[in-house]
Amino acid sequence: MSVSVSKVKRFLIGDPFPTRLEIHERLDKIRGLAVFASDPISSNAYATEAIMSVLILLGSQALTLTMPIALGIATLVTLVVFSYIQTILHYPDGGGAYTVAKDNLGTLPSLLAAAALLIDYVLTVSVSVSAGIRAITSAFPATHDYRVIMALFAIVLLTWINLRGVRESGTVFAMPTYAFVVGVLVVVGFGIVRIFGLFGTVPLVRTAEVMQPIVEANQLLYIWLLLRAFAAGCTALTGIEAISNGVQAFKPPESKNAAKTMVAMGIIAMALFVGITYVSTHLHLVPTLGEEGESILSQMTRSVAGSGVLYYWVQFFTMMILILAANTGYQDFPRLASFLARDGFMPRWMTNRGDRLVYNGGIMTLALLASVVVVVFSADEIAMLPLYALGVMLSFTLSQFGMVRLMGKVSKLKKGDSARTNVTTIHYERGWWWKRGLNFVGGSTTLVVFFILVATKFVEGAWVVILAIPLLVFMFRGIKRHYVHVSESLRTKDFNVADLHEIADVVTVPIADVHRGTLRALQYAKRFSSNVRAVSIITSQAQKERLLRRWNRFPDITGDVELVCIDYEYRDILTPLVDYIVHVNCVEYPDQMTTVVIPEFVPESFAGQLLHNQTANILRVRLLRYEDIVMIDVPYQIQPGVRSGKGNGNGEANGGGAAATPPKTPAGDTPTSEP
Repeated sequence: MSVSVSKVKRFLIGDPFPTRLEIHERLDKIRGLAVFASDPISSNAYATEAIMSVLILLGSQALTLTMPIALGIATLVTLVVFSYIQTILHYPDGGGAYTVAKDNLGTLPSLLAAAALLIDYVLTVSVSVSAGIRAITSAFPATHDYRVIMALFAIVLLTWINLRGVRESGTVFAMPTYAFVVGVLVVVGFGIVRIFGLFGTVPLVRTAEVMQPIVEANQLLYIWLLLRAFAAGCTALTGIEAISNGVQAFKPPESKNAAKTMVAMGIIAMALFVGITYVSTHLHLVPTLGEEGESILSQMTRSVAGSGVLYYWVQFFTMMILILAANTGYQDFPRLASFLARDGFMPRWMTNRGDRLVYNGGIMTLALLASVVVVVFSADEIAMLPLYALGVMLSFTLSQFGMVRLMGKVSKLKKGDSARTNVTTIHYERGWWWKRGLNFVGGSTTLVVFFILVATKFVEGAWVVILAIPLLVFMFRGIKRHYVHVSESLRTKDFNVADLHEIADVVTVPIADVHRGTLRALQYAKRFSSNVRAVSIITSQAQKERLLRRWNRFPDITGDVELVCIDYEYRDILTPLVDYIVHVNCVEYPDQMTTVVIPEFVPESFAGQLLHNQTANILRVRLLRYEDIVMIDVPYQIQPGVRSGKGNGNGEANGGGAAATPPKTPAGDTPTSEP
């Protein structure tokens, strides 16, 4: 017994949710932190290593600069977190940098922010999954050759979980996220205790590995490499904007819950980042060059806690959170795409939510794009990192300068006053001047970091993002022009009833044979027209004789229908058929609407559909370009369980159906309902 597609869908995805339950599917702060903050929290697994991987070019002595650079990045994170808290409170409907830029800077800056973020979310999935797989290959080197397959499987798993709903995915992701945080904090805390020999613990043995400089650096190159190291460490900022995009995913009061979650995310992420950097530098750990090397986090955990339970706890949950951190992209890519679609810059179907109240179209699009990136880069997250933080910094810059502009509008209000912008309502705020100043400092800083990233990572692959962002903006504008054109074409403001074309009293029915499907279509066509023409393309005399013989068996139906047989020596039967239909429409009945009734039978299975009706599908496509040709499908359902048997005199199998055992016809002639 065959299993229906709907039953498989229900088994995999679950029962559909009614729209009225949407509020119950929202996230509390605990789940919200796991869903939206897993990316910035998980980036600590490789942010310190990203800094060290650049500094090591100057030799192992240069690794002492890792901590000062990390503190600078932590300060930048604090500024960005503060700015996005303001964004959440002022734009509670979500949209993040895109909405802020649209409301305060204009359409082009908002599209630049959206393009940068969409690229970032694709890379979030690709980098997070690849980094998670690397955590496994660090613990089990034998699995390294299967990293791409493992990464693709992880993307499929994440896609499935997210299609089941936001609340369910939050429940799934909560435990690994908090287990990772607890595990790493325990390692960092134990490491600090052992570094200082507190509580009678055995001090850590610092075995400094001396490495000579790989490059001879003059003063200019030295500064250049420091800038590259700072830019590499800015991967710690990725995902900070996620909560501001998904404010409406939180339970009421949405903006307050989202803001509190943002604060918690910033504190946890920076505690992990600074802690990992502090312990790693005091242990004089050296990054292992090459994609098969052991990660800094793995080295630190092994040095502090040995290779026991805690080590495998951290490695396992590092793998889990790195993979599940991709969920930030799964939450925000579909939401941002829906905002763009709502404004006409993305396909409208991006605004549709599926059975589980999630944006299925955005989820599937993201999964496909991320899979392509994983395959292209062979699941190597270090190779992807040069592409990663660029879009983030651009969106940060536009968002913060947008908030500077918004605070400028607030400054013009008097105490107790309010005003409406294009998107939100603003009120007078005490301390607007220092909020505006911090946003300006944050925006200026991220703008400088953006240019540093462009300069330092351009040849390493950042040029791809720099090229992709304007191409996406061009695509957005093209989609918008299309929707505007369609809207203008369909509007009824200047509509005149006299502009409608008359409907011609002629119906054309393409047929290749006479059977129950075509007879049903002819009977239907006769119901609303007295001028019905059955058109058949004849490629052989035997086919014509057989068609006429079967035609004459049903005079009650075919008696008052004109049979048009067009002799044709070639195999492309659609060309003369389309030519005839167009001739009827444009020559016989110019400036009138003509009707084409297309008979087709519907097999009981999807596989059966693939074996039939392709000619009818192509015919529909070719006729769609003609404005005054209307097509009507007349389906004939093939009932399951029908078997061929003794003919009933009509060339059809007993029990009904569409000529289950038709007589033999010349090669190329198919006695089906296809024209």
